Amino acid sequence: MIFTDTHTHIYSEEFADDKGAMMQRAFDAGVRRLFVPSIDSTYTEKMYAMEADYPDNVFLMMGLHPVYVKPETWEAELAFVEAELERRKFYAIGEIGIDLYWDKSTLGIQQQAFVRQIRLAKKYQLPINIHGRESFDEIFEILESEKADDLFGIFHCFTGDQAQAERAISLGMKLGIGGVATFKNGKIDQFLAEIPIENIVLETDAPYLAPVPFRGKRNESAYILNVARKLSELYNLPIDAIARITTENSKNVYGI
Repeated sequence: MIFTDTHTHIYSEEFADDKGAMMQRAFDAGVRRLFVPSIDSTYTEKMYAMEADYPDNVFLMMGLHPVYVKPETWEAELAFVEAELERRKFYAIGEIGIDLYWDKSTLGIQQQAFVRQIRLAKKYQLPINIHGRESFDEIFEILESEKADDLFGIFHCFTGDQAQAERAISLGMKLGIGGVATFKNGKIDQFLAEIPIENIVLETDAPYLAPVPFRGKRNESAYILNVARKLSELYNLPIDAIARITTENSKNVYGI
């Protein structure tokens, strides 16, 4: 039984003291494929170090996180993203998108950065990994304007309603489902079984958003088992089927 964590920040400072043990727990839980998003250039060397330590298990994305789209640095950060994409292989452009929870004043440049990175994804024939917080309308507007057969990917940490889920799928996205599905107030568990499981991938977003019973604590990739158990309940499928189907779905996105 092999699980795929389609979004995990295993290079986070929160794992500095027990990185090896954390990775071993993931392997012991059956998590053999870990896809790692970029935030900005300051984290790149840590990402590369994790890839070097676990070359058969860790697969990297490249992109500029919308929270890190700052007036004084975003152009240079995107130039760095482009240079790295020219230099070496990645498996997605991410995480990219729009975040209006922390700072609404940067919406304009967030939109520009999102569009430019979508176009990089098309250029390099890569999927996108979308971060959205309080920004579904703004993200959908751009996805509609850039819609094409070669635009596809994952809506990371999906927390919208059923209509938004169906719209994301219609725009070529699979839904990244993590710890929120286990929360009493998460709401997505109320309709998730109405979404064909072929549109679902698993993620943790570690070290954030740990599932029940670890909510409020540091998340890690091993806890994907708890998300899978919730999906097993919702879809009335054995957990090995959840592992197999969601891993196959991730292969259809990332190509490996």
